[in-house]
Amino acid sequence: MGLALDREALIAYLDEVFPQVRGEFGIDALAPMEITMRLKVREAHLRPGGTVSGPSMFALADVTVYALVLSMVGREALAVTTNCSIDFMRKPEAGRDLVATGRLLKLGRVLAVGDVLLHSDGSDKPVARASLTYSIPPAASQSSGAG
Repeated sequence: MGLALDREALIAYLDEVFPQVRGEFGIDALAPMEITMRLKVREAHLRPGGTVSGPSMFALADVTVYALVLSMVGREALAVTTNCSIDFMRKPEAGRDLVATGRLLKLGRVLAVGDVLLHSDGSDKPVARASLTYSIPPAASQSSGAG
């Protein structure tokens, strides 16, 4: 199963349908069923104590799976999160972007299940792990041939 949207097409589509997060996230790498994204950490993402906030880490995990689903099914803005579980394991390193490595474990007609590992840029120690399930609208699954 190949990509429905390559990296450039995915970036353009996200800018079109989700402009409120433009510039917040970057796509470092994209392959079928796998993606590497980053949160470009700014002061707005920090909580007291100078560490990246939990909601910012959740946003990175969520956008990572959303982008990955879109890359596989195509232009389907109405794919939505139906479940998320996140484990926060350690404090992110100060002054570094957060990097998310995401993969789809299952891509079906109506549901996609993904796993995301977050770490501070330049470190291999995970700061969080998330599992997410996305609902794919019927029109997308019928046109993509996903099973």
